[in-house]
Amino acid sequence: MFNIVDIHVIDIIDILLVGLLVFYVYKLIRGTAAISIFLGIIILYIVWAVVKALNMSLLSEIMGQVLGVGVIAIIVLFQQEIRKFLLSLGSTYIINNEKLKIFSKLFGNRGAGMQLQALDEITEACRKMSETKTGALIVLARTSSMDFVVETGDVIDARISRRLIENLFFKNSPLHDGAMVIANDRIVAARCTLPISKNPNIPANYGMRHRAATGLSEETDACVVVVSEETGNISFVMDGHIKTMGSISELRIAIESSYRQN
Repeated sequence: MFNIVDIHVIDIIDILLVGLLVFYVYKLIRGTAAISIFLGIIILYIVWAVVKALNMSLLSEIMGQVLGVGVIAIIVLFQQEIRKFLLSLGSTYIINNEKLKIFSKLFGNRGAGMQLQALDEITEACRKMSETKTGALIVLARTSSMDFVVETGDVIDARISRRLIENLFFKNSPLHDGAMVIANDRIVAARCTLPISKNPNIPANYGMRHRAATGLSEETDACVVVVSEETGNISFVMDGHIKTMGSISELRIAIESSYRQN
């Protein structure tokens, strides 16, 4: 049985760290379809721990084997969440550390900010497209590499211009369908495909553009601007959260704030 007397400081630290890890993972996948699987795994592990403590050898051995093989299944089922967790961990403890900026330069996006002129061009283009109800999906890269997104579209590599943005998203343009990627104050690519979010809590009134924007923001630290073709509303998507912008000034503040967090 349990020996509750022989507890050391390291045991307490161990328990606290495990609890913190479980809480962080729960916070990461809260509101997604993966939460049910996560809770099921926690319950299964608790049952296995109780069975093992009661010295039920056969059942303990069977459950131990199931949980052992289940590690591979967990990696497959939670690959997006694991990627997001590692990205969040790296962004917090490496990219934001002034002494370790070289990691950001080597492995992440080199552009940590956005020039005022580029910001003006983007927001003015969004204002115009909102007025004309021109659908748009604009990815604003931060520290995560967007190479896997860029390779799904057509490379542009052009200076940021409101007229170019409007022309690319014009409904008769061959490049209007898909996302535009902006990084390092350049329009890198257009007609890109983004991963679709599987979050069941996304309101039904949001279309595929919003789901695609949410999907990318769940997997990377990029933020995405969405202009609705149906309503003309502008949304700002970051960390899996969609926020409707009340004005162009609010959009500008949201973009500036997202880059200041790097």
